[in-house]
Amino acid sequence: MPALTGAPQAARQTLTLTPDPRRVIVKLFVPGEDAAVVRTRAHALIDRIADLPADQVESLLARTMAGFAPRHHDLAGTFLHHFDLVRHRADRAGDLSPAQRLLVGAYFTHEYAVEAAALCNPSVVAHPDQSALAAGQLRVAVSLRQIGEGHLSSIGFATAVVGPAGRLAVTDRAGPLHTGRRAAASHRRDLLAAGLTDDGWDNEVSATVLGSLPALFDDATFEQVLADLPADLQSRENTQRTLEHLRRTHAAGYAITFPAETPLHQRVLWPASPAESNGMEDARFVRYADDDGTVDYRATYTAYDGRHIAARTLTSPDLRHFQIAPMRGPGVRNKGIALFPRAVEGRRLALCRTDGETTGLTVLDENARWQPPVPLRGPRYGWDLIQTGNCGSPIETDAGWLVLTHGVGPMRRYVISALLLDLRHPERVIGELPGALVEPDHTERDGYVPNVVYSCGALIHAGLLWLPYGSSDARVSFATVDVDALLAAMRPPGARP
Repeated sequence: MPALTGAPQAARQTLTLTPDPRRVIVKLFVPGEDAAVVRTRAHALIDRIADLPADQVESLLARTMAGFAPRHHDLAGTFLHHFDLVRHRADRAGDLSPAQRLLVGAYFTHEYAVEAAALCNPSVVAHPDQSALAAGQLRVAVSLRQIGEGHLSSIGFATAVVGPAGRLAVTDRAGPLHTGRRAAASHRRDLLAAGLTDDGWDNEVSATVLGSLPALFDDATFEQVLADLPADLQSRENTQRTLEHLRRTHAAGYAITFPAETPLHQRVLWPASPAESNGMEDARFVRYADDDGTVDYRATYTAYDGRHIAARTLTSPDLRHFQIAPMRGPGVRNKGIALFPRAVEGRRLALCRTDGETTGLTVLDENARWQPPVPLRGPRYGWDLIQTGNCGSPIETDAGWLVLTHGVGPMRRYVISALLLDLRHPERVIGELPGALVEPDHTERDGYVPNVVYSCGALIHAGLLWLPYGSSDARVSFATVDVDALLAAMRPPGARP
């Protein structure tokens, strides 16, 4: 297909990241639950294990540990945890030996290859560790959308070093993966209130609960407030339904932490709430500078439960401790939310695409709700007549906010282009590329999702735009673009290519 004109040349790197089926985690497996007609066979299986001779139990367990323990962190601990989850199905659970309990856990565990199906849609931020680098180098953290069996997405990472000039090196991604552990989460009352407003659950019960909660609260405080609901409210017809909805809304927020010794490329953010049970998709990471000078990492992603999508945020000081929270309001009711890296003229802003086809700008109000967006750029040219959207958070330059975009054309062919927004008033588009910055070439058009190039975020280092992007969901590729040439190629909005 002829190349689109009017954009500077992106220099593709030869290095790519491909899906690695050796990257596996362990999950609970209950025989029968994956059948068309669910009929768990757990009770009979545990009885059969309990009837095995002791020497056979020891032999099976030893072989299992020898074959699988090197691939995972604390596999024995996982087996015991999975035994505890199913022990209620064992009539003789109290009589089982320690080895039998471990073996029961092994039979109720399976490996899951997190990226066996696809690896795509990366973003990139400066790594929290910038030690032991040569002049002109920057260590970066690359987030990855990993897709495994059943099209289930999770968030993984890679570590790379960029520079000097166009050099790129990626740290080997080998080693056992870790899905982290739940940690104490701090919840915001205003976000809970915004969620209840979105869902239409504003009544006396919910108002009483909100009025009893502090601005920040933990899980124990939340449950205590529910338990202390006045008796005259507990007897109302809709009380139990309201409390159930309060718990569901509250469950959207949680925290995950990883051991300090686990390197970044071995950390996996795995679905941990009902709203994301079918995947965490397309994380857009950004290094965020708050008004008080605090700098942390933030990301938006799409939570998917198999039927509905919802916008979520990740916040982390170090890419080791993560706080997950919902996003609320009409401005975030679709995919593709991307946060600005700082407040602009006192406003907290994000890019969005609420109608599915137009890049928009939304602002966070005082009630923690993202407001209806201002449209920035809709489908216009042949290469983006289906839809436009962002490819990650805006990047600040002296000339304006550089926004990488995607456009979808004939045969659902995706290309990457760019916009330039006014620094003080980002609702003003002051420039756009008249063509594509990156489009799928003959080496990139075939894959899990053909004819697609897509990114969730780039960064600028030493005058170069470093752009990681997914190639047809088959691999993650990298390109660089001279920033001055890119800005010089911008044209007034609406100019024909």
